[in-house]
Amino acid sequence: MAGKAKFVFIASMDVDPAKEALFNEVYDTEHVPELLKVPGVLSIRRAVSVPLTMFIGGEKKTIVAEGEPRYSAYYELESAEVLTSSAWAKAVELGRWPAEVRPFTRNRRHVLRKIL
Repeated sequence: MAGKAKFVFIASMDVDPAKEALFNEVYDTEHVPELLKVPGVLSIRRAVSVPLTMFIGGEKKTIVAEGEPRYSAYYELESAEVLTSSAWAKAVELGRWPAEVRPFTRNRRHVLRKIL
């Protein structure tokens, strides 16, 4: 984690399969670059769920996280107020995201965590 990060904002969601390629393209080439320009946004990393097999209590188990969104983005922030700034409000509405991507997302979850 970046030394200045005080919070991690996690945005998770599923996307309609027919829009998945567009979702990933727009997220990587438009959405993330615009949000990285917002003062107080230190870094952004994206992740996709993969099958999980691990040892628990001496047993190898496969864990299925039913209902969890497939995609997540992790935003390192200097403060929680970044998310209510006018710069953030403007950035989340730029490009193709609002009209061509957001309507095809579902199972959205947003979580803010304070770094200890």
